[in-house]
Amino acid sequence: MKMQIEDVLGKVTEFIKSEAKTETIMGKEFKLGEFNCVPVIRIGLGFGYGGGEGEAPKTGQGHGEGSGAGAGMGIEPVGFLASRGSEITFIPARNTKGLSAAFEKLPDVLDKFISNMKKPESVV
Repeated sequence: MKMQIEDVLGKVTEFIKSEAKTETIMGKEFKLGEFNCVPVIRIGLGFGYGGGEGEAPKTGQGHGEGSGAGAGMGIEPVGFLASRGSEITFIPARNTKGLSAAFEKLPDVLDKFISNMKKPESVV
């Protein structure tokens, strides 16, 4: 059974439309006292496709076909937008203190360290 890439992408798109929603992952907007809270998510997608054909015209034997497709999706809760009147605040879902904050800052620290290592030393 041959499946065209357009068919595959159409089915994947329909799945994403139906499943990759904030309501599906974290719930719908809700009210908490004076605050209106809206959940926020991050979605990442990746697709790949390959195909092939083959024959052995010199020998008159053989036949080949092949195809493959893959997709991946990641969904992560990010936090909430909380509003009260004209005031809007973002409340992150992650803890940004302690060891987790240090790991989040590590790439920036390494970039600064490496760029300082590449600078030529000045002569005094």
